[in-house]
Amino acid sequence: MSRPQLRRPAHKPLIALVERANRALQTDLVRQAHARGHTEVKMTHNSVFATLHTGPGRAADMAARAGITRQSMGEVIRDMVALDLLTMLPDPNDGRAKVVTYSDHGWEVAGDGFSYLADLEELFAEEFGEDEYAIARDVLGRLVDVLDRVAAEEAQASSSAGGNVG
Repeated sequence: MSRPQLRRPAHKPLIALVERANRALQTDLVRQAHARGHTEVKMTHNSVFATLHTGPGRAADMAARAGITRQSMGEVIRDMVALDLLTMLPDPNDGRAKVVTYSDHGWEVAGDGFSYLADLEELFAEEFGEDEYAIARDVLGRLVDVLDRVAAEEAQASSSAGGNVG
């Protein structure tokens, strides 16, 4: 039985490049946290650091922004609570829910991480030139916009087609 010829990109696929860059950045952030004495930080914690910013957040919202399940986010949050990086408090708007925020120690760790990210942004601008780095950031942002638009158009077409079945 012969295999069908598969159409393949002419270059290394963009998704592979983006994934490799993402892994390199996340690994570097954890390495830097350890170098700054925060040896409790794990790669899985990046999903929280990336989605919990300056105020309390709900685990379900954070999971959606991180692209992981609520259960996975819950596991990461519980681990970070045990490490005194986060605290969980009752949600003032929903008695059944909890909100997550940084502990004092967590603010210190997150602050070091955000400071390092600012340093990285400066390094990349120096390395590639401010204009070229701005273009790279712009293109990645626009790529997300295009994919979001395509997904919305497909969802709308699917719901419209579904409404005509019958």
